[in-house]
Amino acid sequence: MAQRVAVITGTSTGFGFETAKKFAAAGFRVFGTMRDLTGRNAEPKRTLEQLGVTVVELDVTSQASVDRAAATINAATDRVDVLVNNAGTAHMGIVEGFTPDSLERQYATNVVGPHRLVRAFLPGMRARKSGLVIFVSSVVGRMVLPFTGVYTSSKWALEALSESLSYELRPFGVDIAIVEPGAYATNIGNVAVSPDDVATLDAYGEVGKTIEKIFAGLVASAGDPVEVANAIVSLSEARQGTRKLRTTVPGGSPVDAINAASEPINHSVLEAYGLGAFLPEGAFATHA
Repeated sequence: MAQRVAVITGTSTGFGFETAKKFAAAGFRVFGTMRDLTGRNAEPKRTLEQLGVTVVELDVTSQASVDRAAATINAATDRVDVLVNNAGTAHMGIVEGFTPDSLERQYATNVVGPHRLVRAFLPGMRARKSGLVIFVSSVVGRMVLPFTGVYTSSKWALEALSESLSYELRPFGVDIAIVEPGAYATNIGNVAVSPDDVATLDAYGEVGKTIEKIFAGLVASAGDPVEVANAIVSLSEARQGTRKLRTTVPGGSPVDAINAASEPINHSVLEAYGLGAFLPEGAFATHA
């Protein structure tokens, strides 16, 4: 059997870094992408390369960068079996305090970026009628906390894109999986982007500082990012056509109840519109 190939974005830290290591240990040929290979990310690049990961420069907010990275990867291998859209940022704070430019930057990374990667690697998967695309979302891709609206809305948008793709790609044998982590000890909180309209932020006074309590709660409950990496690799090992659309990590999250309640509703709507063939057990189902 040919060595399976995985492409993972955002591998400099956190979920992406741990996932790249796990895939390499599982025998995959791994392409890990990140920005600034000769600067701040030189050390994680060296670490991953020592484990056999091929590190490729990629900025998901730049179409030219994605095109160059995809060309490099496609020149090195004739297939990509698993694409993990992990790269992301978090704009956290009062919604009114973010300017439209800041909102656009959040969506550029968390929504448009994954879409660019999908367009880069899906053609090969569709042609082979085989492949898996994993989107790293969040439990707040299914629920909302105050002062997280910009970040949360980007994850809701990512979930919508992902679920729609899951239906559209079923005739082509390509699986979509969404991973929804809870609070984990990654670097995303340390580099979270604050509101950039200072005058509006000041107008909220003490109310605006509530975000500090939210961060404190997240830090106190943070788990080991390896759990998320394990869940991603486990999805890659599942049989084609049998993978769950959504996986919370850790399991047992309150979001599981939301997912369980919404799935039959969504499926009944598709049935009502005559689209039952696109459902997991429909005419287009594949269980290779």
